[in-house]
Amino acid sequence: MDDLFKAALVQTNISWKNPKENLLHFQELIENCKNSPQLFVLPEMFTTGFLSDPAAFAEPMDGPAVTWMLLMAGKTGSYIAGSLIIRDDGKFFNRFVFASPDGRLQHYDKRHLFRIKNEEVHYQNGNQRKVIIIDNWRICPMICYDLRFPVWSRSRNDYDVLVYTANWPQVRMNVWEVLLQARAIENLSYCIGVNRTGLDGNGIKYNGGSRAIDFMGEIVTELQPGFKGIEIVELSRQKLEQFRNDFPVHKDADKFRIEESQL
Repeated sequence: MDDLFKAALVQTNISWKNPKENLLHFQELIENCKNSPQLFVLPEMFTTGFLSDPAAFAEPMDGPAVTWMLLMAGKTGSYIAGSLIIRDDGKFFNRFVFASPDGRLQHYDKRHLFRIKNEEVHYQNGNQRKVIIIDNWRICPMICYDLRFPVWSRSRNDYDVLVYTANWPQVRMNVWEVLLQARAIENLSYCIGVNRTGLDGNGIKYNGGSRAIDFMGEIVTELQPGFKGIEIVELSRQKLEQFRNDFPVHKDADKFRIEESQL
């Protein structure tokens, strides 16, 4: 079992409603990355920016952006992950897609839809928390607003890394920073958050602040506001398991279940 897990945090601007330009931009960033991480994490809705009107830009799971993700995964030998607008069975989803080098697709659908921007009006929320295995590391994917809801991400000792992809506005960056740290501490896991930069078509500013935090709440890697590019973070299984053995908080965690009526 590999000790180190390498993840690439891809923080950059997203061209508003321009999938073709965005795919070319992310491809250039990924191809110019000199390292070989196991996982590239792209921001939320990386093909368009955060949209409340999905119909014109939704694609099926065999559409151009997902096909591009599979192509890039095959070329790099790394998982490519990011959220985008997916049309599935006549419904729209904010879907966090993981494309593997061997051509497999796995995904998580955003559970908590951002009603301040009417996301719940246009999108179907997900009802399944997922754990994705990459080189025996257990990855739990989440999307942006999910960060505010700790019950949904509560560890059952079933993952090693929480990964959040986001379009988190500059005006609420203190919340982003504090909650990423809290999720890492309370779940005795690593926590990665990847956010975009720039200005979207609604005039909302984003300054990135992507970061990786360890199980004690310490920052492992932090991307500076406005930074555009890729930062590789290395996570240590040995350190994680040693801390869990020395400080087994998870053994005293409350047992609970989420009722179907809440989904």
